[in-house]
Order: sequence, then C-alpha cells, then structure tokens
Amino acid sequence: MAQILGLGLTHYPGLAMQDREMTLFLRRTLADGGVPPELRDPATWPEPMRREWGDDQGAAAAAEHRRRSLIALRTLRGALDAFGPDVVVIFGDDQYENFVEDIVPPFCLYLTDRMESRPFATESESFLRANIWAEPADKVFVHAGHPEIGRFLAHRLHALGMDLPYAYRLRYRYGLAHAFINTLLYLDYDRTGFPYPVLPFHVNCYGGELIRRRGGAVGPGAATGEPDPPAPSARSCFAIGQAVARAFAPSEYRVALIASSSWSHAFLTRKNHWLYPDHESDRARLAELAANRFVGWRDLEGDAIEAAGQHEFRNWIVLAGAMAEIGAKARVVEYLESYVLNSNKCFALFAINGESS
Repeated sequence: MAQILGLGLTHYPGLAMQDREMTLFLRRTLADGGVPPELRDPATWPEPMRREWGDDQGAAAAAEHRRRSLIALRTLRGALDAFGPDVVVIFGDDQYENFVEDIVPPFCLYLTDRMESRPFATESESFLRANIWAEPADKVFVHAGHPEIGRFLAHRLHALGMDLPYAYRLRYRYGLAHAFINTLLYLDYDRTGFPYPVLPFHVNCYGGELIRRRGGAVGPGAATGEPDPPAPSARSCFAIGQAVARAFAPSEYRVALIASSSWSHAFLTRKNHWLYPDHESDRARLAELAANRFVGWRDLEGDAIEAAGQHEFRNWIVLAGAMAEIGAKARVVEYLESYVLNSNKCFALFAINGESS
C-alpha cells in the first residue's frame, strides 16, 4: 500500500523579496486608482494595519513575517526529508503563465522528466528588484519530473472515472509557473538541494478572473456581459483529491502531496477595497483545519470563496479531499495573518496516526 504525506504551504512571492519590497502589492494597489480616496491615507486604516505599516512601510513587519515563515518551511522540509518520498505532487495554480487564451483546463498533470525554470528572469522584469538570495536573473533551476509515476496516476484516475488533462511540456518561457517554482524554492530556502521528483498538478483557481485580468497583471475593474467560465467547484476539487489518493492507494509509492497557496489575498478581496485580506473567513477555515473538519470544505460555494479572496484556496481543497480519503489528521505548523503583506499564510502537515507530529 502507498504511504502518503500531506503538506500545505504558501508560494507568496514576497518571501523571495527583500524586506523593504514585500509591501509592493499594497503599494501597487494604492497607486492604481481603484481605492477610494478616503482609504488612501493610512490614518483611516484599521488599527492593526496601521501598526504593521508603521513608519517604515511594513519593512519590520515583513522581517518578522519572513522569520516565522522560514521556521515553518524548515519544519515542513524536515518532515519531507524524514518521509523520503518517491514523488512530490504539487497542487498549484497558473496565473496566465502556461495557460492563456488558447486553453484553460480545470486540472492538468505534467508528464515531463525534466523542468528548467528561470524565476528571477520574469520577476525582475515586473516587481522583484533583488531576490533575497542575491541569485542572478539568468539562474536556471532544474527539477526532475517522474513521467512513469505520472502515467500511472493518469491511468489509475481514468479507471476511477476521472479523465485528467495532461501535458508533456511547459509552455511558459520561464519554465514552471510561479506557484510551483516558488514552492520548490521555498522548500529549499537554505539551498541544500531538492532531490525529489516532482509532478506539477495544475488547478484552475482563478476561473473567470484568469483571462480577463491576465493573472493579476490587469486591475480588477468592472466585468460586463456574461462572465467567463468559472473555476472548478469546491466539490470537484475535493473529488479530484479523493481520486488521487485512491489512485495511489494500491501502489508501493511513497507520495508527498502538497497544496501550494496563501489563503485570502488582498488584491482579490473587493469588499475590503483590495487593501487587506478577509481575516474572518480565513479564521473560519483555520478553525476547521485545526479541528480536522476540513471535509466541510467540499461544500464551500464558489461565490463565497471568491468574495473572500480565497481563489487559490482551491489547491488546499484538493489536498483536503486526498487527506480525508486516507483518514489523515492535520497539524497546523504556523498561521500568519497580515494586513499589509497581501495574504494570510497557513503551513500544515497531514499524516495518518500522528506521523506529522
């Protein structure tokens, strides 16, 4: 029988930035004209937000955010190393990187034996002025895939009635989409190497927002006419996660399943004028996770997910389906709430019989 470990973490780009740059998302929101004039003055913000912003535009808050994130990431990496997986499956989203106007599948499995990525080439063109490792823009990161296990998974999913789209190559000119490459960079934050084969598993978290906003490159604006097709429902995400666990179950593989995303994102939370995340909704999800009631995530409504800015939380719902299927229990390693650093972050381990503790 397969051995399965679950991990949840963030791929927040800010962890690759210098402290002083990590509030860039908020500063960009304030500059783009969509925030009411009366909310542009920090004096009008909620008190915790003013405290985080401080007199240094959030640099001190960013340093503490990074410190706690790194402790959590190292805990997760230690659990991963102790487990020794044959393959690491990452549930991550695409933000107008591999999937653009020609096709946007709800899910997609990558069957490739080698992935080359240049994450700093693209980020330096947009908002990453200097990465925290001082690595050059042209640095190439190489990660091994595992097409044999990928084909096994695709065949088993087919037998279970889940016909999954798949791809043999990356179309994004910089390699892996940032949800995947950032996950790998952060799990190797100390640059000791990442020896495990990887199966990227795309989840279309953004649905109708993906093309219209070009993965966030275009401001929210006002949609007109019939909306674009939606992201897969929570029930579909949960079901595909259950199917992945069932597919691996009869094998002898040691499989690490990773959900990669922050939770509520400020730039997606309209009701807060895109200034800060939906803390109330994220706290509800956290309470459910801590109490091992994450099976209820399959019943979340798409409109509620997106009103809370939790679009990328669908990656966690896929993982929740897999963990519920095998009867795994969750341990929250860290939870970081922030008003000025774009998103709330959760780090968690899932395992059977307390193996994650």
